[in-house]
Amino acid sequence: MTTTRMGTDDPRMSKIVIHNGVVYISGQTDATTTDIQGQTQNVLAKVDDLLSEAGTSKSNILTASIWVKDINRDFKGMNEVWNKWVDPENKPVRFCVEANMAREQLLVEVQVTCAAK
Repeated sequence: MTTTRMGTDDPRMSKIVIHNGVVYISGQTDATTTDIQGQTQNVLAKVDDLLSEAGTSKSNILTASIWVKDINRDFKGMNEVWNKWVDPENKPVRFCVEANMAREQLLVEVQVTCAAK
């Protein structure tokens, strides 16, 4: 049984943990744009990068957890971006809930668990 931790510069967490053939990534956010679609695109690009660093891809995602700041305002725009990004042949199980975010400008956070290749 091996556990690999990557991206450990943050004193609070690892960006990636690989354990028993499963890749876990930390929740990803983006504050470089102020709209839900832009933030979702940037967050999903970060997810892609972390999965690539771990040696896997979105085609192997098992679960996705999504938090949005305002479900009534942001759900549709986030889903438009998500639906274009997700592998249509390998959709994960997913939940999406409204949540108070850690910083005022954040509109969405995404965390995934993925099978290692």
